[in-house]
Amino acid sequence: MTEKYAVVVVGGGAAGLSAALVLGRARQRTLVVDAGEPRNAPAAHMQGFLTRDGMPPAELLAVGREEIARYGVELVRDRVVEVERGEYAAVEPGKDATVEPGEDAAVERGEDFTVVLAGGRTVRARRLVVATGLKDELPAVPGLAGRFGRDVLHCPFCHGWEVRDQPFGVLGTSPKSVHQALMVSQWSKDVRFFLHTVAEEELSDEDLRRLAAAGVDVVPGEVTGLLVEDDRLTGVRLADGTTHARSVLFVAPHAVPRTGLLERLGAELHETPFGAYPVVDPTGLTTVPGVWAAGNAIGFAEQVVHAASGGYRAASAIVGDLLMTDLDAAAGL
Repeated sequence: MTEKYAVVVVGGGAAGLSAALVLGRARQRTLVVDAGEPRNAPAAHMQGFLTRDGMPPAELLAVGREEIARYGVELVRDRVVEVERGEYAAVEPGKDATVEPGEDAAVERGEDFTVVLAGGRTVRARRLVVATGLKDELPAVPGLAGRFGRDVLHCPFCHGWEVRDQPFGVLGTSPKSVHQALMVSQWSKDVRFFLHTVAEEELSDEDLRRLAAAGVDVVPGEVTGLLVEDDRLTGVRLADGTTHARSVLFVAPHAVPRTGLLERLGAELHETPFGAYPVVDPTGLTTVPGVWAAGNAIGFAEQVVHAASGGYRAASAIVGDLLMTDLDAAAGL
């Protein structure tokens, strides 16, 4: 027989674990399917999360797994490969193999989901939380990926304090990189904006005036490599052979939302400057009944603290939704 859960949470990062914690405490049978691919894995520490500032991301997840286990939440290391929606009519307990004697027949009323895991397991769920996050694709500069999260960074709010007052570089990958160069000038007054793949004529007069006002030097030319000594970034090399001493390089990764499951379920997406993300209400409910999304699954800028909050909101909404569904069924409404 296919195992049944009140909720399956797809993704075991901050959003998924937060949702699972709330669901477990609300006595909802919950399964977390964790593929083990957190977006912030390259970072040694996370910052800006009140009371957890400086905690390694892996430690936060380890503590979270321990917490959800206290409430009977099951977590498996696996990957969801398929989800199908289905409708099941209410049946009398003991008269159908899918409903055990003593179970509430209302559990079987309305839509539920069949969830298939890569390891071969198939389960059913009344509701889903999709917390699959996104993947960061870095510019194709030799050596860049290996230093990402160390001295090649993307978010000054995440890492700016730790590298404050050092010589910064910003790698231009589009005219929107101007915004990043302006933002990081809050943490250092020695900032060079390497245009890289951005043509000078792509910068507006307004861009140039703001960069000048912020004290950011604009450097034309493509960055072709990094200079590293004693496992520390010391500078960048341009295509013309010139080098620039820098201790930190900020880049803007290309965000690839992991929305495959949502798309197959028919969720409506909306385009943003950072990719297509699901349309959700304030609780994270998508346009697919019974499916919520949280964390970087709903947007590029969701930090760990936002993701945890989003998981909480989704879970509390699901608890109320399940309760009212069952009460309406019992009352014949």
